[in-house]
Amino acid sequence: MKSSEDFKTRLKIAKSKIKKGAFSDRQKRGSFMGNAFKLGTELVAAVAVGTIIGFILDSWFDTKPWLIIIFFFLGAAAGLLNVIKVANQMQKDD
Repeated sequence: MKSSEDFKTRLKIAKSKIKKGAFSDRQKRGSFMGNAFKLGTELVAAVAVGTIIGFILDSWFDTKPWLIIIFFFLGAAAGLLNVIKVANQMQKDD
């Protein structure tokens, strides 16, 4: 009996903390780290995809290294735009 009452009390406390938005520093830090990892991944993935596309096109057209360089910068620009867009969306959500 006592354990079920204790459980109900702890459950009420947890629900009230969630409603108030009272998160611990550990939870905030985890959310921040997740967002930072997401932004970093967005940038690196765009640059990698751009460079790979440039490498493939260079091997087809035999224009090395020009298309690798062009698509590297296009990938970097796309990655930066994605990071800015996601960061603005995160800022609006907060």
